[in-house]
Amino acid sequence: MDIRKLKKLIELLNESDVAEIEIKEGEESVRISRYSSVAPAPVPTTAIAPPPPAPAPAPAETGSAQAEAEPALPEGHVVKSPMVGTFYRAPSPGAKPFVEVGDRVEAGDTLCIIEAMKILNQIEADQAGTVAAILVENGEPVEYGQPLFVIQ
Repeated sequence: MDIRKLKKLIELLNESDVAEIEIKEGEESVRISRYSSVAPAPVPTTAIAPPPPAPAPAPAETGSAQAEAEPALPEGHVVKSPMVGTFYRAPSPGAKPFVEVGDRVEAGDTLCIIEAMKILNQIEADQAGTVAAILVENGEPVEYGQPLFVIQ
């Protein structure tokens, strides 16, 4: 299949409300989709998907506030987010948070929950110590590798 045809199909997909299109020419087959599938299809096909839309840029004030807060991090072990999702300090909206600054934690204690794709993932302390800082507010989105807690 000609690459120019593929590019034209991608452009048409981006300009329309169609979420997915599949074209077969003889033995060749191409599926173009706005969304990635969870499991790959067992039939050998060539898939070309347009890049996902870029997230909305954060306000400049938030970036400068984060830049100022980073040097003020207390010394200690930083617990980072293992995934992208939404950060929650408590098991439910009205419940007591898992940990507060100053709490003693052991390795394996639950620190927070990160919701990703409607699945609640408990994030556990990977070492014992005292919670020196909580770096994310409840309900905020987090990125992979983003610092969440500092344990001393």
